[in-house]
Amino acid sequence: MRKDIDGPYLRSGQVAARAGVNPQTLRYYERRGLIAEPARSPGGHRAYPPETVTLLTVIKAAQRLGFTLEEVAELLDTGRRGHPTPDLRARAQVKIAEVEAKITDLTTIRAALGQVVDAGCDSLTHCTCPDCPLPFADLAEGGRAPDIPQEG
Repeated sequence: MRKDIDGPYLRSGQVAARAGVNPQTLRYYERRGLIAEPARSPGGHRAYPPETVTLLTVIKAAQRLGFTLEEVAELLDTGRRGHPTPDLRARAQVKIAEVEAKITDLTTIRAALGQVVDAGCDSLTHCTCPDCPLPFADLAEGGRAPDIPQEG
């Protein structure tokens, strides 16, 4: 860590390594406004304050929780305004609902795949197993589409 620019600073590679991201991610986050554009060292290198590592760690953690970069940017902006808002809590509740929906979908998919394995399916388009559970298998062979209720 160098100390010749208004206090200690880290170069791009150091920040990226400590935060567990690659340098391109660091520059991308700068362009997106997630992290501030750093000062430059006398040699022209980016000079990040050490707090940048913490901010990157927070961004990556928020992404792991399912927040998009756009959502992370909005949450960071809300926090930078310096006054508490219920925004994070409300957004986390929305994410919980999204996760629950994904779990439901994945459970359905898992059950369907289990049926395919149990039935011994051998082809998406020309399955020879009796009572093939694959939906629309007859469509691949030129059959008609199943009846779908029409809204009306």
